Amino acid sequence: MSGTIVNNVARASGTIAATPGGLDWSTAVVTGSTVTVEAGRGYFINTTSNACTVTLPASPEVGDQIVLADYARTWATNAVTLDSNGNNFQGNADTYTVDYDTVGQSLNIVYADSTKGWLPVSDDAVADVGVAPPTQKGLFAYGQGASAKLSISNLVNSSGVVASDVTGVGTARAYLAGASYGTDKAIFGFGTTGSVTGVTNLVSNSGVVASDVSAVGTARNEVAAAAYGGDKAIFGFGTTGSATNITNLVNSSGVVQSDGSGVGTAKNNPSACGFGVDKAIFGYGTAGTSNIVNNSGVLQSDVTVSGTTGVTYRAAAGYGTDKGIFAYGVISGKTSHKNLVSNTGVIAADVTGVGTARGGPAACSYGGDKAIFGFGDNDGRQNVTNLVNTSGVVGTDVSGVGTARTGLAAAGYSTSA
Repeated sequence: MSGTIVNNVARASGTIAATPGGLDWSTAVVTGSTVTVEAGRGYFINTTSNACTVTLPASPEVGDQIVLADYARTWATNAVTLDSNGNNFQGNADTYTVDYDTVGQSLNIVYADSTKGWLPVSDDAVADVGVAPPTQKGLFAYGQGASAKLSISNLVNSSGVVASDVTGVGTARAYLAGASYGTDKAIFGFGTTGSVTGVTNLVSNSGVVASDVSAVGTARNEVAAAAYGGDKAIFGFGTTGSATNITNLVNSSGVVQSDGSGVGTAKNNPSACGFGVDKAIFGYGTAGTSNIVNNSGVLQSDVTVSGTTGVTYRAAAGYGTDKGIFAYGVISGKTSHKNLVSNTGVIAADVTGVGTARGGPAACSYGGDKAIFGFGDNDGRQNVTNLVNTSGVVGTDVSGVGTARTGLAAAGYSTSA
């Protein structure tokens, strides 16, 4: 027989593929840490001894089908990770991590097209989409120097090393906020030039800060921002002259949305960070409350923060892939204490601080699972930094690089180390 058979499962030219119930199953049980699979086949994956990365075909055709099964009911102990080999999976790029980790799971996937790529048509958790790859690099930007607002930036590499000043782009300002978006880019927004502003500046996945974008939403300063949902961001709270609870969502293309209806107690000087892979939390500030942001960008009602309340001019960042940390700030004086955030958004009690006590620092994630705090003020502008390891332990002061300043912002960018 020759030609293309369009009714078959695999839709391979000149081949009639088996139906889902009659796939050509591999007789060899897969026990290795990697395997490359073929369309139109089924595979028993035994992860008793190790996790397994399954590489899908590089050039699939519409209708290509593959079935995987948990041979020894061990996927919950050692997961199966799908490498879509340059193609999309459920509409997400191959840079996303796709894990299956349910006991006794079986997975039936079909290739749809170049837009959606591979789609699960039957599995124990079809809604379990991929996880965005972690941020590897970061940057500090803007801030208040000894005598003037600044527009300089300092890149942070995947090892947490801060680079020297880069001449700024965009309006010099302080008390703004920054966050990651689009999985590998960043955005800075709002702040004060001497009067409140709403301009934003996008950052490419190479760490290049772009020129000003005209304001969307209410101009304000002492605002906070965080990433959520894997590829989006949110600005929240701040002051226009009085405290507000305005929020502005940022889509995966870096477009800032108009003001959202306020939820929670109005406050200025909060901090914000991601947690739980795809959610965010705003905390502290003048109200002493926290508010969780779900993975759809919906701000939740107030929760009283743990530990010392009313801490302002703090910084926060994600660490350990799914947790967060608030640290430093101003109470009655400068402090260096920290509060960890669990992967369910619970803020822990105060932990005695490490490093120079200061207000107005900034923080961001780096290296995939670590964080860095930097700069601030302690009766004089600072440029010291403090690294945070994968367990949330804050390191001692690292001698400063770059212009000492306070009221700056930081954000992660790039998924490449």
